[in-house]
Amino acid sequence: MILTVTLNTALDITYRVGELRPYASHRVTSVTEHPGGKGLNVARVLAALGHEVTVTGFTGGRTGRAVQEQLTATPGVLDALVPVSGSTRRTITVVDDGAGAPNATDATHLNEPGPHITPAEWSAFQDVYEELLPSVSAVALCGSLPPGVPVGAYAQLVRVARASGVPVLLDTSGEPLRRGVAARPDLVKPNAAELAELTGSHEPSRAAQDVRGRGARAVVASLGPNGLLAATPEGHWRATPPARVRGNPTGAGDSVVAGLLAGLVDRLPWPERLARATALAAATVLAPVAGEFDRAAYEQLLDRVTVTLEATAA
Repeated sequence: MILTVTLNTALDITYRVGELRPYASHRVTSVTEHPGGKGLNVARVLAALGHEVTVTGFTGGRTGRAVQEQLTATPGVLDALVPVSGSTRRTITVVDDGAGAPNATDATHLNEPGPHITPAEWSAFQDVYEELLPSVSAVALCGSLPPGVPVGAYAQLVRVARASGVPVLLDTSGEPLRRGVAARPDLVKPNAAELAELTGSHEPSRAAQDVRGRGARAVVASLGPNGLLAATPEGHWRATPPARVRGNPTGAGDSVVAGLLAGLVDRLPWPERLARATALAAATVLAPVAGEFDRAAYEQLLDRVTVTLEATAA
């Protein structure tokens, strides 16, 4: 069983339009709704890969009930979300089908802040988290913090997981990432911008090694269409897809996390983990919404990802 933590869950709503124009009215060609927040996207991808997943975090109000109803209908996903008095946020993605080259899409995102979490609600979540850890093989801590949750929350959750002997992956940004890294997670998954913000370096390989020096055992950085960079105790790798994939990139990073977690619990060597994560990310770009991937594309891409050993970690 894999545990994903999404403290700021959401109902993701995706609108598709023929062309997005500022200050204009638009006809929406399609609307989709699905459970959102990074950890829930990770959980849905893992479930599609055949893994059993428990999801926890906060949920509240009518929006929260809609999220839970859809989660309950997802095979392989168990709901351990903690109820709160506030309302779960909504995230709006507007996909511009007319942007750029043929078959390309651009997306505009509007993310609500999430409900205010009281000290009692945060304490209740910590109790649930500690109760779940003995039954899981790995945990992912994903996404932003809702108002009211301490900025050091992820650092605390990393330490609790490590004390329980459970491998922990951290995927967040800003100050929660900086503090979380200092708590020594097993794996950190930033994108290039988050890596640069954390370290001040715009050279991803150097920045990833810096993050390892700050406490992370391993770092896998998403480099968009250029694939992944990994700095691990066993060495440094680059994983590159066979070709640039055009589509909706929303959720590609979450699929990277799912691929890395699946590889971890399946005890795959790093090159195979990275190939799986890279292929999943590319296949997610081809899917209509986050938390889904094009399975046929994933299976075709998996053997075509190039993984290169660049150096041996010190």
